[in-house]
Amino acid sequence: MRIVALGDSLTAGYGVLSQDAFPDRLEAALRKRGHDVDIVNAGVSGDTVADGLARLDWALADGADGIIIELGANDMLRGHDPVLVRESLDELMSRLDETGAPVLLAGMRAAPNLGADYASRFDSIFPELAQKHGALLYPFFLDGVAGDASLNQADRMHPNAAGVEIIVERILPSVEGLIERIKGKT
Repeated sequence: MRIVALGDSLTAGYGVLSQDAFPDRLEAALRKRGHDVDIVNAGVSGDTVADGLARLDWALADGADGIIIELGANDMLRGHDPVLVRESLDELMSRLDETGAPVLLAGMRAAPNLGADYASRFDSIFPELAQKHGALLYPFFLDGVAGDASLNQADRMHPNAAGVEIIVERILPSVEGLIERIKGKT
């Protein structure tokens, strides 16, 4: 089973060894639980949702039984208009709908310094589009890690190896749900 993790630096593994990056740690955790799965690291540091959409064909060139989308952090950090972020993510998910591969959308949350209005408009993108496209939703990719200095690198934005382990532990049930959807298609 081949699952493509399409994301930004949080997926790519910025600042950690490749074997400590999210896709590698997730694959190891899934294999330990008896799943014969390859998690493909299609993360590119700095990518926005629009960037992920632009390289979607490349990311899926070798096929995918399922897709994890982890994008939006850079849009939020750059203060991109949530309307434009929503449009790009909706288009990306529409293109994935055409493939028939099940999707797990990992949400992102706006930083508090962006204000309540921005947070309300940005944070709602992920649950609304997951529902619209029938995708599984993991509400916040950095759940349990954001804001904890001991689980992040010195930049306080990127998880360290211990932070990646927490992310994997928390998202694992959702990824197993994705695997069940994939198995249901075969």
